[in-house]
Order: sequence, then structure tokens, then C-alpha cells
Amino acid sequence: MSNVVLYTKAYCPFCQRALSLLNSKGVEYTNYDIGVQPELRDEMIAKAGGASTVPQIFINDEHIGGCDDMMAIEAQGKLDAKLNA
Repeated sequence: MSNVVLYTKAYCPFCQRALSLLNSKGVEYTNYDIGVQPELRDEMIAKAGGASTVPQIFINDEHIGGCDDMMAIEAQGKLDAKLNA
């Protein structure tokens, strides 16, 4: 399985949707809630090339983007390959 990292906030519906998709696939991931750990926000922005919205999703250190980006990859049938790389 891949190394999956997300930066989220608990009250964000897009974050919950992204986490739900990963949970439905049985994916293990590391989730950093920047609402609880705001000191990680700058790290997230730097890793995401300036993106400051949540969620920000990384698979094997590749910046996937946000929820809509991950859902698009899923709709293309390419997410499982990334998750199993």
C-alpha cells in the first residue's frame, strides 16, 4: 500500500468526503487536522505548491490536490493504481 497523507479540518465537508472514500477502500492514511495543529498549515502550503485550502492529499509524496481532484482520479479509474503503487 501507498503512503497517503492528508491535511484536513474537522468541519470541512470536502475533507470528510475524501476521508470517506479512502475509508471505503480500506486505505491506511495519516491525517493531520490543521484546525487542531495550525502549526502544520505552513508545511502543508509548502508541500502543496502554495495551495492553502483543505483537504490537501498526497500519495507517495505526490501532490494529488484536493477532494475534487481525488474524486476525478477515482472517476478515471486511476486511483486504485496510485494507492497500490
